[in-house]
Amino acid sequence: MRKKIDIDEDDFEWTKEHTANAKRFADLPKSLQTKLASRKRRGVQASPTKISTTIRLSSEVIDSFKATGAGWQTRIDLALKEWLKEHELA
Repeated sequence: MRKKIDIDEDDFEWTKEHTANAKRFADLPKSLQTKLASRKRRGVQASPTKISTTIRLSSEVIDSFKATGAGWQTRIDLALKEWLKEHELA
């Protein structure tokens, strides 16, 4: 059974006229740029799942993970979790 989807007037298909009349972010007044930029910030997580820490790793490890692109820190976390599953800490 299909639900009727509400039409969101703020989510429309851009026409050539809309695109021609659009302004670049840099062309907006500084006060509006500041207001819009502040909305991009992420607030405090309701229930944080990770803890911020500092750890020293070899440049070889860092370079290898960074070479895999965005999300490299998450991949280090996953690799450590996998290692913990396979090894017993003394």
